[in-house]
Amino acid sequence: MTLANDGLQRTSPQPQGILIRQLACADGQEATRAVLEALDAQDLMACVEAQWSAGAGGGGAFNLWLRPAQAAQWAPGLDTLDLASTLQLDTEASEKDLLREICVAMLMGPVAFEFPSLEELVSAVRIRRNIVQAARKTTLAFHTSEAERPEDCWTYDEDRGFVIKPGASLIDAMTKATQPEVSGALYSFSCYRATEYVIVLGIAQELVQCNPPLYQQLQTLWEQRPIRSGEFHDVFLREQGSMEEPLPPRYYVPGDRTWFRNPDGVSAEASGFEGSWVMYMGGGLFTNFWKRDQPYTLEQKCLEIYHWRHGLYFDAEGEERIDEDKVAVLVQETLRNPAELARIRALTERYREARGIYTDAGGCIDTTREFARWVRPGTADMVLPLP
Repeated sequence: MTLANDGLQRTSPQPQGILIRQLACADGQEATRAVLEALDAQDLMACVEAQWSAGAGGGGAFNLWLRPAQAAQWAPGLDTLDLASTLQLDTEASEKDLLREICVAMLMGPVAFEFPSLEELVSAVRIRRNIVQAARKTTLAFHTSEAERPEDCWTYDEDRGFVIKPGASLIDAMTKATQPEVSGALYSFSCYRATEYVIVLGIAQELVQCNPPLYQQLQTLWEQRPIRSGEFHDVFLREQGSMEEPLPPRYYVPGDRTWFRNPDGVSAEASGFEGSWVMYMGGGLFTNFWKRDQPYTLEQKCLEIYHWRHGLYFDAEGEERIDEDKVAVLVQETLRNPAELARIRALTERYREARGIYTDAGGCIDTTREFARWVRPGTADMVLPLP
C-alpha cells in the first residue's frame, strides 16, 4: 500500500484483519467459526477469508480478514467513516450494533491487529466498546492551564498532579471527573488529558472482569502517581501506522485515539491549539468533549482547525489566544459556501506534516491510530510502573 500526502491512494489497500498467534482448533474452518462465534458475528462466515498455520499440540496461528471485494463494497478504499450507515447500524441505541461496527472495521484493518489469544481479542473489542460508551458521556470545561476534579475522590499534589484519594474507586473517580450526569458538575481538562481518562476508564472496566489483580495495581498506582503524556502512551497504548507507512486517511475503528494537527504554524502557538486529540466513536463521529451533543465529523473537525488561524488574537498579557466564537461563525459560513468548503477540505483532509514543519500544503490528518494494549492474565503487555 502506498499513499501520498495528497490523500490519494496510489494502490488500493487490502484488508489484513485480525491475527491470533495461538488458537487451539483442528483446522481453519473450525478456527474461523470459533473466532466469529466469540465476536457474535457468525453471519460473516461467507464474508471472510482465513489462513491457519497448524502448530504443535493442535494449536496454530490464525489470520482472519474481510474479503477484499466485500471490504470494497462496505468501505471503498478502507474508508470506514460511513460503515455504520452502510450496514444500517444504530450504534448509539444498540450495543450489539456498536460491537458489530468494531468487529467489521477490525476485520478490514490494513495492518493486522495482533493478539496472543482469542480471549485477548474479545477483551480488546470490549475495551473499545467501553471507551466509546464513556466518550459519548464525557463533557468537560475546556481550559489549558487550569484543572479541577471532584473533591470527594481526588486530591492535588504539586509534584504528582491529581491522585485518587485512598478508598475511592478508580472507576468511580474517572467517571465522576468526566461525566457530569454522574457528578453534577463540569471539570476542566485539556483534550489530551481527557482522552487519557476515557481510555483508562475503558481499560479499568474490562480489567475488573478479566484481570482483577492488574486492576488493583492500576488502582494503587493512581493513588500514588498518575501516568500521563508520553509515559501514558508507552504504558497503555499500541500504535499502528507511521509517517512512512500511513494508515488510510479515513480508516478508523471505534475506540481509536487520533490527533488532528493544526497545520498553521502561527495559530499553533496558542496554548491548547497545536492540534486536537479525539476519540473515534463510530458512525463517522469524533468526540467533542466540550459540547457532547455536537460531535464532529471529520469534515467539521478539519474545518474548525483550519479557521483557528482566523480566530487568533493576543490578550492583554500578549499571549496568543483563539476566539472560538468567531471560529464557530466562520465554520458555519464555510458550510454554506460549497466552493470554499471544497477548497478548504482539499487542503485539510490530507496527511499532516511532521512535527515542527509547516507548509501551505500541510493537512490535519494523522498517519497513526492508538488503542489499548493487551490486558488478560498471562498475555497482558500492559506493564505498570512502580508507584
